[in-house]
Amino acid sequence: MKNILEISNLSINFATRDGSFKAVDDISFNIESNKTMALVGESGSGKSVTAMSILQLLPRPQASYSKASSIKFKGDEIIDASNDKLLNIRGNIVSMIFQEPMTSLNPYHRVGDQITESILLHTDSTKKEAIDEAKKLLELVEIDDIERRFYAYPHELSGGQRQRIMIAMALVNKPQLLIADEPTTALDVTIQAQILDLMSKLKNELGMSILFITHDLGLVQQFSDHVCVMKDGIIVEQGVTSDVFNNPGHDYTKRLLDAEPKPKETRTISKNPIIQVDNLNVYYNIPSANIFKKSTFHAVKDVSFKIFENTTIGLVGESGSGKSTLGKAIANLISYEGDIFFKDKDLNSNSSKEKKELKKNIQIVFQDPYGSLSPRMTIGEIVGEGLGVHFKLSKKERELKIDKVLSDVGIEVNAKNKYPHEFSGGQRQRIAIARSLIMNPSFMILDEPTSALDRSIQIQVINLLKSIQDEYGLTYLFISHDLKVIRSMSDYIFVMKNGEIVESGISEEVFDEPKEEYTKKLLTAALRYASE
Repeated sequence: MKNILEISNLSINFATRDGSFKAVDDISFNIESNKTMALVGESGSGKSVTAMSILQLLPRPQASYSKASSIKFKGDEIIDASNDKLLNIRGNIVSMIFQEPMTSLNPYHRVGDQITESILLHTDSTKKEAIDEAKKLLELVEIDDIERRFYAYPHELSGGQRQRIMIAMALVNKPQLLIADEPTTALDVTIQAQILDLMSKLKNELGMSILFITHDLGLVQQFSDHVCVMKDGIIVEQGVTSDVFNNPGHDYTKRLLDAEPKPKETRTISKNPIIQVDNLNVYYNIPSANIFKKSTFHAVKDVSFKIFENTTIGLVGESGSGKSTLGKAIANLISYEGDIFFKDKDLNSNSSKEKKELKKNIQIVFQDPYGSLSPRMTIGEIVGEGLGVHFKLSKKERELKIDKVLSDVGIEVNAKNKYPHEFSGGQRQRIAIARSLIMNPSFMILDEPTSALDRSIQIQVINLLKSIQDEYGLTYLFISHDLKVIRSMSDYIFVMKNGEIVESGISEEVFDEPKEEYTKKLLTAALRYASE
């Protein structure tokens, strides 16, 4: 079968303040027409750098290629191609879905306008035809309530919804090669299956090829024809997916395949509530095409519950169910109606001293690490920023604390003078976790904290969070769409749907004997998906 993409002897170096860094080291692979190649490996292995080099998106002269490097699309060399040639390729012939949708969508424009603009840019459609086509694409990628979402801004959508918007934009021109960099990271299991089914359908209908970059080996086994395994910028193993999975030849591949979260052991649970939520409601103003017409969306509906000390609540539900909104309300980051108490103290207290103490004791780790880390600060400055507000420490004590927490989350201490853009998505998530851990809080809200991490690193972070919980008596609200991770972390489970908690209970009981049809649907999808 004819190759659509041929990568030969590709080596990529980055110039840094500390000297030259080789991100990709002499790799070669081909992608055949109408086939899917999966590129897998841990964070920082060089997957995304390889993908961005195909569209020549790496910054020059910071990034440089060796003389032997070659990237050919349909026989034409891409490295050092003219701007006109690259403009013709990008978006028209080769499209890319990026890992972090919030950084790829314009925060000042409604998502419908952004899709429409892409259609107008690459086709001869009229404005009305482009709007109709944009809405059809939103329907294709399973966006609900299209008329309302079309006029929403990126920050008004959940992480999963933003990722689906990015996929819709990438499919505008029915590309010959689709580069999908972690396209389902932020999606729950039911939507993951729908998105992959959609991509498979389009691949077959259009004769499209796909380069699928992921850390989820379950997806690779289901979705790809061939697989390349990357480690430290080198391809250590490649071949037909079924052959690699059934007979892995490299120890690193075997370690990736063996990395699976294990269910949490039953333990004695405290009966002292640390968080109490009574009749919580959250409303959002809905944007409309008619500026004179205003309406609201009821995101969280009359929710009440208690969270006990030194426990982990796993909060699950599909994208847009209200999980992250509930977490933000408890963190006092958005307006709400109802009552939230932390150790019997009202979060809406007017005392500035109490508010400061509450901010220290209630920490949140967001789903999108890039959007929550200042690009102008080094990671050492980011992680240690809160220490000056809440603790009186000498410079040496401060540096020791920063070094310890970075080490705890698996970031090299000598990297603390680097900036967020110099790290992979998974590494940035660990930095975000470190920033919260360093405050020594009593309660942490973890909003998809492992969604950007590969399985082996997920397990390290899960074990880290568990050990810190036992050592310091921490309480977690753990929000995730990954039911394996939820089961590994949680003592209790809350299941959300359309802003309501439809089922709750001890983790083992909810997983083994779910009562609600919606819970059964989520668990069935996860088990079917994992076994394929």
